[in-house]
Order: sequence, then C-alpha cells, then structure tokens
Amino acid sequence: MASGGGHWIQLQRLRPAFADCDLTFVSVYGDYADDVKGHRFYVVSDITRVSLLNIVILIPQLIGILLRERPAVVITTGSMPGLVCIALAKTLFGIKTIWIDSIANCERMSSSGQQARRFADQWLTQWPDLAGGPGGPEYWGAVL
Repeated sequence: MASGGGHWIQLQRLRPAFADCDLTFVSVYGDYADDVKGHRFYVVSDITRVSLLNIVILIPQLIGILLRERPAVVITTGSMPGLVCIALAKTLFGIKTIWIDSIANCERMSSSGQQARRFADQWLTQWPDLAGGPGGPEYWGAVL
C-alpha cells in the first residue's frame, strides 16, 4: 500500500525482495496499475489532514480489499491511507504489518509514521540516525 510519488516509487523498489510472493498492490492513483501489470491492483480514496472526511470512503474500501485478499502481511511506505490500512489490518484481522517511513523524513518520523508504531509489527525508518533509542524505529536499510 502506498499513496503517490515517492511513497509509490519506494514500494516499487522493494518488489525484488518479494519476487516469489503473491503480491497485491493498493494506491490512490489508478494510473499506477500500469507499473504492476500481472499483479492485482486496487485504487482507494486518498486522505490527508485537510481531507479527513474521506475516511468514511477509505475505510470500507480497505476492509473490502483485506477481506477479498486475506494477506499474510501488509506493507506500506507511508502516508495517511497506509496508516489507516495497517491499523485496520492489525486491529480487525490480526494481520502482520510493516511500516517503512519515507526516506524524505530524514530529521524525524512523519506524523503518520509516529502513529504507525501502535499498529506496525515492524516499524522502520530509512535513516540510521533516527533508529533505536527507547521505543524508536528500527533501521534495516534504505530503498533509494
């Protein structure tokens, strides 16, 4: 699950790590389906701090996808739709979740990333300086 721009690019750079897996992709941009031909792809509504009311559309969309796909793991490279997705996956279905904060967040975790710690089985940063510490995210490397 990734929104647009850098979040989507970072998710795409992770694909080789999952070459032997059955993948499904979710994004807020339908045009991204061309990037993942041969895989299932879903488009969901975007939400941001200024469009929080879209959550009433996003939640049923994500629940429907989670029910249809029954994933073993949900991975997101960030943004608010990704946060909502891992929160639903973890709390409603007990699905394993991984949050990878965007590499753009070099000084601190994003606001969605800070909230993701509550729902992520693996809470990751792409900056070694942000890793560790009491309750801090882990650093496994960077995708860019």
